[in-house]
Amino acid sequence: MGAGMKLARLLLALCALALLPRPAFAWGEYGHRTLASIAWAHLTPAAKAEVTRLLKAEVQVETPECPLRTIEDASYWPDCIRGMGDRFNYSFPWHYQNIHVCKDFDAKANCPDGNCVSAQVTRHAKLIASPKIPDREKLMSLAWLVHFVGDMHQPMHSGDAADRGGNNVKAAYGYKAPERMNLHRIWDSELAERSLSEPPGDVAGLLSQITPALADQWRQGGVADWLRDGWQASKTYTYGKLPAVDVCVAPPTARVLIDEAYVAATRETVREQTKKGGVRLAKMLNEAFAK
Repeated sequence: MGAGMKLARLLLALCALALLPRPAFAWGEYGHRTLASIAWAHLTPAAKAEVTRLLKAEVQVETPECPLRTIEDASYWPDCIRGMGDRFNYSFPWHYQNIHVCKDFDAKANCPDGNCVSAQVTRHAKLIASPKIPDREKLMSLAWLVHFVGDMHQPMHSGDAADRGGNNVKAAYGYKAPERMNLHRIWDSELAERSLSEPPGDVAGLLSQITPALADQWRQGGVADWLRDGWQASKTYTYGKLPAVDVCVAPPTARVLIDEAYVAATRETVREQTKKGGVRLAKMLNEAFAK
């Protein structure tokens, strides 16, 4: 085969690779990073300076495979380190709080010994504000806080129908292999990426929709109120918009279809929860570093 033919085939192969769909980022990366960027845009200069200073302690944390160079890195760090085995496995219950959507809301439900997302948001906000905490620990608390505010605003990390936050609900989404799909995973990944990236999407598009009046409105209340927001979104949209299913009557026995109607009915909830989370995270960081 001539050199020209080999080059032509190589170019065709590269073009084919370029046309392949990119893998979807999970809420654990795309959604968390988007929320963190929204928060960064709402930080005071003093808070930005302190976050930047703390990030310089990255090497002290000793997780080179899970970087901490930016606030966006920090937002994903708590998920990244879950692959490190025993070192951080104590933190697994901190990512969620399963509050039943068919019962009255209870901000203290399913939080044994403070091992739930809302308690850890409050705890790490106090730690980063403390002058007694060394920078190594404070940087980890910063990452925990940035991540857990994101988790708390993902409806499937607060609302639940006795199904492990939708993990037990088999679901189908487009061409994805159904045996790998469940309701929680779809909200974490496919639905999150699609909803947050559609125009006006990504960080710039979402920021353009946050007016000063909306930001002031979303800053009201505290952690329990914000947790209720996620729970209500789960009740009304995540579960409430499932076709031909009422989880308060009986759990679904067949695989539920996440179709275009469901995507359209839930898109703005995903976007609003992300924008709210970014604004509220900024409020917590501004207050912590003002002290």
